[in-house]
Amino acid sequence: MNSLLRLPGVPPIVSLLALLSLWHLAAVVLDYSYLPPPIEVLKTLPALLAEPETAGHIIDSLKRMAGGFALAVALAVPLGLTMGRSRAVACFFKPLLTVTYPVPKSALMPIIMLWFGIGDFSKILVIFLGVSLPLIYHSYAGAHAVDEKLVWSAQAMGMGRTRRLFAVILPSALPEVMLGCRVGIVMALIVMVSSEMIARQSGVGNLLFNSADMAQYDTVYAVIVIISVIGFVADAMFEAIRRRLTFWADLRASTDVWTT
Repeated sequence: MNSLLRLPGVPPIVSLLALLSLWHLAAVVLDYSYLPPPIEVLKTLPALLAEPETAGHIIDSLKRMAGGFALAVALAVPLGLTMGRSRAVACFFKPLLTVTYPVPKSALMPIIMLWFGIGDFSKILVIFLGVSLPLIYHSYAGAHAVDEKLVWSAQAMGMGRTRRLFAVILPSALPEVMLGCRVGIVMALIVMVSSEMIARQSGVGNLLFNSADMAQYDTVYAVIVIISVIGFVADAMFEAIRRRLTFWADLRASTDVWTT
């Protein structure tokens, strides 16, 4: 049995079957109208995906998620790297980040809506805010842990501060940065859905909230399944990219496991 569970792809399938079994058991025992059995949700899913409106909602959500994530990578990663190498920059930004970190980013949505309206820009901005903090933290941790000998060698070769940042510090900190990006993708999905449920124009969050308003519970759970698949696919794709770009870090981690 243990050898079977170690086969590639088997553990996720077993976990999924266990989840569906528990879901079906709860639906049968509780018999609530707002908890349909999984078979009913799976029947609703193809019809929901066949509707052109659903495709439009998914595309709108993916655009906002990609926009907020890309903006966070472009701004938060350089800031985190700079904080990791400059004590003055870190001392300036750390108190600000410490104060803003506990605040749920979706809670800022009403204020952002007052400033910028309820369009895509407001949603992209709140996604950017939600993704930026883990990116800054992991980029800071990666840059702070860079071997100083590498920095001194680059400095001795005449590299300026900016060139050292992108030629030495970023490659050395890349495994930690990519880990922060992976966390950021999950945060982007969560904040995206929350923002669309607050500013309801389009997107899977809007579709989810409207279905709940109309007591279409099969559709509600079908949308949740769609969101889960989006998150799973995005995470799997990024993990494949991360492993390819930081293969040496994965090899080192494997070596550490076997030697300890």
